[in-house]
Amino acid sequence: MHSKLKNVPNFITSLRIVGTFALLFTTPFDRWFFAIYILTGLTDVFDGFIARKLNITSDFGAKLDSIADLLFYSVMLIVLMPVLWEKLTLSLWIGVGVVLSFRLAAYITHAIKKGEFASSHSLFNKITGFLVFTIPFVMIIPYTVPVCWVICLISGFASLKEFIEYLH
Repeated sequence: MHSKLKNVPNFITSLRIVGTFALLFTTPFDRWFFAIYILTGLTDVFDGFIARKLNITSDFGAKLDSIADLLFYSVMLIVLMPVLWEKLTLSLWIGVGVVLSFRLAAYITHAIKKGEFASSHSLFNKITGFLVFTIPFVMIIPYTVPVCWVICLISGFASLKEFIEYLH
């Protein structure tokens, strides 16, 4: 039974990649944007859940998931950048730059030490992923900047923690 299902999580992850590219052709905050956005978020939750539940996890699946995440967040920056640039403060952008520097340092450190690209699937990274995922919804509420600061600080902690772990 499991052999028939072994590719289901990777297929779901692949759907996230397709959905991610589809987001490039939507208008931020319209119904199609949110529909595709939510579906890509659900694929991020269910691919790993199904793989773990059926005990069919794989190194390839974990790498594909990390690549899908990186693509998703890169596309979101492209799609949302004009709105984010208008709404967020310079100090928050500096904070985002610091967080991204820690994240990049973690990726590079792991790649140098292990010879491969990977991202930790720790609890803090999962929380960070969820919080970053909420940003388009946060952008339509009155307290965007303070909420984004909280997201930035938690993301920074997760990124720094991962970087330090990869150093050891």
